[in-house]
Amino acid sequence: MRKRFFRNSSLCLFVLFFCCASALSAEKYFASDTGAFSLWWCLPFGLVLCSLAFFPLILPNIWHPHYGKIVSFYTLGILLPLLSLKGGYDTLSMVTGIMVHHYCPFLLLIAALYITAGGIEINIRASPSAKINTLVLGIATFVAGWIGTTGAAMLFIRPFLALNKDRLCRQHLVIFFIVLVGNVGGGLTPLGDPPLFLGYLEGVNFFWPLKMLTLPILFLAVPLLIIFYLWDRQYQEPLAKRERISFKVCGYENMLYIGGIILLILITSLWKSKMSLDFLGTSWSLEDFVRDAGLFFIACMSYFKTNPLPRKANNFRWSPLREVAILFAAIFITVAPVLEMLKAGNQGPFHQWLSLVHKADGTPSAPLYFWATGLLSSFLDNAPTYLVFFNMAGGDAALLMTTLEPILLAISAGAVFMGALTYIGNAPNFMIKAIAESHDIGMPSFFGYALRVFLLLFPLFGIMTFLFF
Repeated sequence: MRKRFFRNSSLCLFVLFFCCASALSAEKYFASDTGAFSLWWCLPFGLVLCSLAFFPLILPNIWHPHYGKIVSFYTLGILLPLLSLKGGYDTLSMVTGIMVHHYCPFLLLIAALYITAGGIEINIRASPSAKINTLVLGIATFVAGWIGTTGAAMLFIRPFLALNKDRLCRQHLVIFFIVLVGNVGGGLTPLGDPPLFLGYLEGVNFFWPLKMLTLPILFLAVPLLIIFYLWDRQYQEPLAKRERISFKVCGYENMLYIGGIILLILITSLWKSKMSLDFLGTSWSLEDFVRDAGLFFIACMSYFKTNPLPRKANNFRWSPLREVAILFAAIFITVAPVLEMLKAGNQGPFHQWLSLVHKADGTPSAPLYFWATGLLSSFLDNAPTYLVFFNMAGGDAALLMTTLEPILLAISAGAVFMGALTYIGNAPNFMIKAIAESHDIGMPSFFGYALRVFLLLFPLFGIMTFLFF
């Protein structure tokens, strides 16, 4: 009882701190003092990412019950020095700019898609065959681009495994599901994968991923589905009796809510009003307010007004969303100085690192951005990795969608696609693995999975580099 009280009190104090921090904007501090930052300011951000990547593997008993305290400690490594150097006004200004313009929209979208998708239950009854499995995998891959990789994984993984529950060889089903549904399919829209939504918040057009990433997605998805079909066919056991295919969906009303989310994001991306709320230096535009309030309203309506039975069938839990909320609060706070130093370009402390992804004449190299973003995304979370390289390329969305469009394509493709290379490259990967193991499917070790997927994807990524970058 005492431990639970301490844990809940710590969480409440943590949330209260960030609520009280909602006062001002970050731009004033960083605009004039970028040069004051040194590489030491990167340490808390690096510790957050390294802890997120490796603690669940090497110290799971410490990480899972205490991850909130651990990342709070790292966050204080940024906030306390700022408080002592600049005082409360500028520190609160930095935190509010991050919360209002990046963290809250990001979290509200993740929550809305997670809650609405969790209210839909899919039941598939059919004789397990390579054709049916490939069809389900292809549909789930497409859906992931519109409801998010986490939402699609939550929606399809259980019926996909239930469809094949009597088969002896099922490990390959989960591996291809992680690659296609948990990663590749998320590149269609900003709703599909967190990195692309962060790009949308930075000013990238809503339809830009659909226009630029559709061909790369098809280039990966079609060969992978063909490989999966041939592979699955080899392990297909003969059936004494074939069952007629039937498809049942419960929670139809949540599909309307998902459509409402897509429409809301689309409308607010096209709507440019002149009205804004200015509070102590923080500007909150009318369209941003409508978007955030609308996402919150849709999430509440879906959870409280729809049938709860599909969520029970899907084993809906709040813990993944709570973990995202806490971890990304720390990520967004600690990454802020890093992004500002990157925006300084060759005048900032990262000038030597910039040469690693630029040609000898100083121009950015799309292949280098693709592989650097991708390989880092595979071992760190792909959302902050995308932000780092987006700002390393200048951080100007208008320029990146025109003159530097190949660079933005390389960053986006690397972050979305190469998150599949390890269990920790993208949030759904570990969730899919855990669900598969709960269905008595023996999954490869961390490095065993990474080796299998690297051998599967490396040739495709190599060809993609020559074709698209």
